[in-house]
Amino acid sequence: MCRTEGINLIYVKAEDLKVGMRLARPIYNKRGILLYGRNDKITRQGIESVKNFGLIGLYVLEPAEPLAPMSVEEMQFERFQTMEVFRLRDELNAIMMNKEPAHLMQATNDLLKQFGNLYHKINFNQNLRSPEDYVYKHALNVAILSALISHRAGFSLMEQSEVVVAAFLHDLGKLNLQPGLRGKTENLTDEERGQVARAVILGIDKISNAFNLPAGVKGTLMQLCQVQYLPENAPKDVSNIVKILVVANAYDEYTAMQIGMDPHTEVDAVRMLQSRPDLYDPDMVNHLMNSIKILYPGVCVELTNHEKGLVLGENDRDILRPVVLGFDRNQLYNLGLDSVFEQVQIKNIMKTMDNRIKIDPQRLEEYM
Repeated sequence: MCRTEGINLIYVKAEDLKVGMRLARPIYNKRGILLYGRNDKITRQGIESVKNFGLIGLYVLEPAEPLAPMSVEEMQFERFQTMEVFRLRDELNAIMMNKEPAHLMQATNDLLKQFGNLYHKINFNQNLRSPEDYVYKHALNVAILSALISHRAGFSLMEQSEVVVAAFLHDLGKLNLQPGLRGKTENLTDEERGQVARAVILGIDKISNAFNLPAGVKGTLMQLCQVQYLPENAPKDVSNIVKILVVANAYDEYTAMQIGMDPHTEVDAVRMLQSRPDLYDPDMVNHLMNSIKILYPGVCVELTNHEKGLVLGENDRDILRPVVLGFDRNQLYNLGLDSVFEQVQIKNIMKTMDNRIKIDPQRLEEYM
């Protein structure tokens, strides 16, 4: 079990679940039907369902702990993730068995309907991954981010379809790797990097030209593989689709939740992307920042002067420089002003145990 200070939220592995534990997050089946809602007490049948679904664990609440805020949009996002991971798993496994992915284009169309035409930022929450389901959950999240970015970049529907399909398939070959290597993204040895590159190329070869998929997908995937694993072979000018995939892939990898690993925060990810304009196209990074909520009103943060604070206003020109209320001195910091930013910056976001951004809506109401 794990817990976090000030938030009595506990992650319990599936084998350690007990009848009567209160759920902190909803459970859906593969058709998106709500099986257990937040605050429901899990039954013996529910514990068996969790194991049958392949869930590795659940977040539960202490007996007297109130529910943390979770918006309708967040719950809908989680429902969509649950349904689509099941569907994507079937499609990717079919390709690995040399079968037609019969429903992949329908999955692409459904995702674009949901995320391919939005004009507002969304809450992009991560889900916990095991080595066995990492490829499916990562592919789905990269596809969602790619749909968001491609819309901001002004892509046509045909181009959006290609980037989403490519996102679905970009790590297909990793299913041939040992589970422990599928989600390993940092500190790879040269030998491991070679294994991953060979697996990814073999996955691209599995995609038959006879499949009913956008014509440019295989070429896109090969170019992406070169950028990621064989940069000496990559062309100087990569396509805009590949630029999107590189940014979306990096952001999801960097913020992913894996067992036994501490995820980087969204602020860490932004700084990482902005530090490498040679690798992560600045325009695509900006489109990503304009698509997802990171430092928005109500978010709790740590400041470099050791204060904890509350974001009161976003900064659309530089998301790392919002307006923040410092709790210790009850002082307002407009980080958009150079004179203030020279003295105080955002150190990081405060997170809940289930890796959602910690928000304080009650205190926000006091100051808005």
